[in-house]
Amino acid sequence: MSDPRNVHFDHVGSLLRPQPLFAARERLLGVHDTDHNLGAHDNAELRAIEDAHIREVVQLQEDAGLQFITDGDFRRRSWWTDFFMSLDGPRVTYAGKSPLTLINAKGETRPRPTVSITKRISWKGSVNVASFKFLQSVTKRAPKVTLPPPTMIHFQRDDNYGLKAYGDDADLFWDDLIRVYRQEIAALAAAGCRQLQIDECNLVMLCDTRHQAFVRSRGEDPEALINKYVWVMNEIIRERPKDMFVRMHMCRGNLTGFWSAEGGYEPIAERVFNQIGADAFLMEYDTARAGDFRPLRFLPKGKIALLGLVTTKVPDLEQPDHLRRRLDEAAKFADIAQLGLCPQCGFSSNVFGNSLTIEDERKKLALVVDTANSVWR
Repeated sequence: MSDPRNVHFDHVGSLLRPQPLFAARERLLGVHDTDHNLGAHDNAELRAIEDAHIREVVQLQEDAGLQFITDGDFRRRSWWTDFFMSLDGPRVTYAGKSPLTLINAKGETRPRPTVSITKRISWKGSVNVASFKFLQSVTKRAPKVTLPPPTMIHFQRDDNYGLKAYGDDADLFWDDLIRVYRQEIAALAAAGCRQLQIDECNLVMLCDTRHQAFVRSRGEDPEALINKYVWVMNEIIRERPKDMFVRMHMCRGNLTGFWSAEGGYEPIAERVFNQIGADAFLMEYDTARAGDFRPLRFLPKGKIALLGLVTTKVPDLEQPDHLRRRLDEAAKFADIAQLGLCPQCGFSSNVFGNSLTIEDERKKLALVVDTANSVWR
């Protein structure tokens, strides 16, 4: 296909699970179990059902005009848990000690999951390659794979915020984590994947004063941690094939209408845009919590930023004229040729999804494509 830098629209990846798929997961796995569906997951009957629904969701994306196609995360428990659970060492838990919570528009809160590191982290083989190969077989457009960020294990670690399994040797921890990401990316590349996205939310969390205070409470410096996370994100993709196009998605949390943070990109933008070797950035911009467009002034030539002006949290459909005006505002700080449009996040970061219908989702995806085509003819 043509250079992805010339495609001015995309979507983040996760899509609403149709009710028959949700019912099958509930019947075969138990999505309402007490361990948040973190139990056994490999089920041949479920895979066949997933196959059928993935074919349908691929068609939905193609009909909307999207060029980069995902499987909607239809095989995943959530956008991030499955990859970490495929590694030796990390254990995902909802019984952690983090004082940080998710919050919604009503001011309601819910606990955040944490990751316990039970032993040194190692790669046991790709959890994504088989899913990618199936996706590749059912679309003629460019299949895209998403991965959670390595920073998530560090930022949401349990064990009283230490690295007990590493004797608190942070360098050894990062060496192991970078290695497993390079192994996963190499396996995907060998399978033919050339469209990769890392969903990095923890750098954006460090723009929030609440999260900065949390980092200080466990003896770390937020500025130093930003530098470390930027370095780590660059290291995991440094050995990718030259023709692999890498995106970095940044948001402040999106879980059935709950979010984690607020604050604009200013504290991280210059370092993220210029020091991380990603080719494109998908950026949350659907609410005032994301700040203004001024950080886009740091976007260097040769990279693109797709602005998440279309929300996946509520069904209300944005007006094209409003989106075009917002894009005009953003173009005051970055070349319009380096900008694009996308939803602010996925529609279903876990199996439960946000409060929209699949028809709402369809309309929003089509709106993204149609509006982008009207701006970048």
